[in-house]
Amino acid sequence: MSGGRGTLLAIRFLSELALLAVLAVVGASLVDPLAPRVVLAIALPAAAIAVWGLFVAPKASRRLDDPTRLVVELVLFGAATAGLAAVGHVVPALVFGVVAIGAALLVRRYSPGS
Repeated sequence: MSGGRGTLLAIRFLSELALLAVLAVVGASLVDPLAPRVVLAIALPAAAIAVWGLFVAPKASRRLDDPTRLVVELVLFGAATAGLAAVGHVVPALVFGVVAIGAALLVRRYSPGS
């Protein structure tokens, strides 16, 4: 594996982990009462894990083909980006969105089949 490709795949993996953290922050910031905050902070990342595990992950039992898989990824990253911006974290949302969406697009160009 070349250094550039390995770096891209590492960024890609870190953006997937960041997706879960971003969704937890969004869930914890959407409502005021503590109990619903905790539920949303767990439920949003759990939903993303379920979608990713079923349709996007390399060993998913129902892995989608591109470009449908890319659309699912872009929807997840885009929703997380929009949610983070909506709860007041605009600059981190922009950084996350650019890196995550950029990695999702670039990995297809330089690492086909990922």
